[in-house]
Amino acid sequence: MSGETATDGGARAGFPRPRGGVAAFLRLVMIEHSVFALPFAYNAALTAMFLADGTVHWRELLLVTVAMVGMRTFAMAANRIIDREIDARNPRTAGRELVTGAMSLRSAWTGALVALAVFLGACALLNPLCLALAPFAVVPMVVYPYGKRFTHFPHAILGIAQAIAPIGAWIAVTGAWSWESVVLGLAVGSWIGGFDLIYACQDVAADRAHGVRSVPARFGIAASLNGARGAHVVTVALLCWFGVLTGGGAFYWAGLLVVAGTFGYEHAIVKPGDLSRVNRAFFTVNGFIGIAFFLCALLDLAMRGLSA
Repeated sequence: MSGETATDGGARAGFPRPRGGVAAFLRLVMIEHSVFALPFAYNAALTAMFLADGTVHWRELLLVTVAMVGMRTFAMAANRIIDREIDARNPRTAGRELVTGAMSLRSAWTGALVALAVFLGACALLNPLCLALAPFAVVPMVVYPYGKRFTHFPHAILGIAQAIAPIGAWIAVTGAWSWESVVLGLAVGSWIGGFDLIYACQDVAADRAHGVRSVPARFGIAASLNGARGAHVVTVALLCWFGVLTGGGAFYWAGLLVVAGTFGYEHAIVKPGDLSRVNRAFFTVNGFIGIAFFLCALLDLAMRGLSA
């Protein structure tokens, strides 16, 4: 099955779990992996605040956090619900909660709809444009899991879905469209689409056996890894562009060097004949990229005058 932005979950043999409950739902959506989505949304929001008046708006930042976690939770739950039959046929994903019965479908839908309501509520509290554009953020999150049924490029759909986060965070702060945020959003989309290509490589055999579409299943592992490298080159170029557009300082560019170097490491440890370190590349390395770049960008904004 095509890669996703969370680790595999599932019941451990010999340890039955209840068919529902908050804990089971949080395992289903891997809530702790919101780390992939939040840093670049914060980058967008804080940069917009700096350019607007140089002050952190804590209310807006809190609501951006609520909206991001709500949307990601809904997206992951919808992904698991839609893909449950595909997951059941793949040995790697057969332990997920909806496959094993650790969580009922009804409970998963309930959690997904609650998360969606939280997202929409946060958008409504931010500004009218956020609420008006909210459906455009929801649609690609639902289309993505279906993508592997009709296109060999579901990773591109995921990239588009993830690109919305920085754009939405900027609008949350300013109430207006920004092309700077679009550049940052495209950077995030190419980053996540690229590492999803890496993650999807481990499912080539299962995808081909069951007719699930993906770049690795259609074009092979080597081509997919080359595609991921290309996507990450584009990411670095777009982050350079964003830095120029927003007047990034020394710490911003230092953070970008860290990102570029980490991308090099990521692609050095995953090879067509050796996928044993895919999880390290996917989770550890990319988690580090998001947090490290955010911290460097935050320090840069602080040095340039952003105040709490």
